[in-house]
Amino acid sequence: MTPGSNIPLTAARVAVDVAAPVRLDVSGLLLTADGKVRSDDDFIFFNQPSGPGVTYQSGGGTTPDKITVDTAAVPSGIEKIVVTASPDAAGQSFQGIEPTATIRDADTGSVLATFTPPQLGTETALVIVEIYLRNGVWKARAVGQGYANGLAGIATDFGVSVEEPAPAPAAAPAAPMAPPVGQPVQGPPPPVADPRQAAPAAPPAPAAPAPGAGKINLDKGRVSLQKNQTVSLVKGGKPLLSQIKMGLGWEPAFRGKNIDLDASVIAYGPNRNHVDSCYFGKLSIVNGAIKHSGDNLTGEGGGDDEVIAVDLGRLPQDVTGLVFTVNSFSGQKFTEVAKAYCRLMDAATGEELVRFDLTNAEAQTGVMMAKLIKQFSGEWEMTGMGQFVKSRTVRGMVKPAAQAL
Repeated sequence: MTPGSNIPLTAARVAVDVAAPVRLDVSGLLLTADGKVRSDDDFIFFNQPSGPGVTYQSGGGTTPDKITVDTAAVPSGIEKIVVTASPDAAGQSFQGIEPTATIRDADTGSVLATFTPPQLGTETALVIVEIYLRNGVWKARAVGQGYANGLAGIATDFGVSVEEPAPAPAAAPAAPMAPPVGQPVQGPPPPVADPRQAAPAAPPAPAAPAPGAGKINLDKGRVSLQKNQTVSLVKGGKPLLSQIKMGLGWEPAFRGKNIDLDASVIAYGPNRNHVDSCYFGKLSIVNGAIKHSGDNLTGEGGGDDEVIAVDLGRLPQDVTGLVFTVNSFSGQKFTEVAKAYCRLMDAATGEELVRFDLTNAEAQTGVMMAKLIKQFSGEWEMTGMGQFVKSRTVRGMVKPAAQAL
C-alpha cells in the first residue's frame, strides 16, 4: 500500500503487526466519528491489552507486537481503530528504521496488505494504519502520520487524558522526571507510569500531517489544499469527471530575470514501479491518456505556465499513482521563484477544483508539487506535497517521487 490508499477487508477479524529493525511499542485507539476516544478505556496497549473488539498482544521482543480487531465486536459508534507505534528506546526516532505494518486475516494468517511509511526522519511515534467503517463496509487505510513527541503526542491528539505524574513520596521537592514514553514493563518493573501519564497535558502538535489525514472532498466546491492534505476527487458521492488538467505556474522572485522551469508528471504502478514520464521532451505517454502542453521558457505572464491533461478513465490498469513535479533545468533555485502553485481543473469546463500554493522555498532545483493516487474503490485522491529535491530533470525525480507515494 501507499500513503492514503485503502482496501476493503475480506475478513471480519484482522490482525495488524508492526515490524522494524528495533523493538517497537504498538497500540490501538478506538475512535468515534469526531476522531476522539470515548474515554481512556479506548486506548489499547501493553498496560491495558484489551478493549471492546480490540486486543493487544506483545511479541516479547522476538516477534512484532500485534493489534487484533474483531470488526463484528466493535461497539456501535466506533468508526475507526488507529494502530500506532513508537520505538521502545527513549527518544529514538524512526529515521533509518522504517517500520512495516502487515494486515492479516486473524483466523488464517493470510496477508491482506503491507505498508511501509516512506521518508521518515525525526518522528518518534507514528499512526501507521487505520481500520475504519465506511458505508457499512470495514476497510484499511495506510496512513503514516508522524509525531515528534512520542506516544503521548498521539494519545493526546486523540483525546486520551495525559497527566503529570505525582511526586514519589521520597522525592525531593521538585517532581520527578516522567519515564520514557511507551517504555514497556519487563521483569520486576520500576515505578513506570503508563504512556498516558508520560507528558504534560498541553496537546503537542504533530510533526507533520500525513497524506490521508483530515481528508476532504469537493462537496463544498473549490478546495485550497495545505501541504500533506488530501482531497478525494468526488462530489456528492459521485466520481468526478475523468478528464482533468493540472496547471502549474510560477513567477520570477523579486522582479528577477526570466526563469525556465519544467513541469512534468511521473506515472507509477501499484508497486511504486516507474511506468513513464511526461515532460517537455515527451509530450504524450500511456497511449495519449496523459499529454503535456509544451515548455514555457520564462514563467512570465498570468495564468498557468504549463498544463498537463490527464484522462483518468483511459489510464491503463497498471497506472495507479501520478506525481507532478517542477524542475529548474538551468540550475536556478526555488528561492528565486515566487508564487509557484498547481491547480486541478475539470478539463471539460475549465473549472478550478483544487489548488495548492507552494508557501515556502528551499535552495533546491526540483520540487514534488502534488500526487494523485487511485484507491481500491476506483476513486482518485490528490495530496499537496511541496517536497524539494536536488534534481534539474524529471529523470532525477523518479526515485524520490516513488518513495513519496
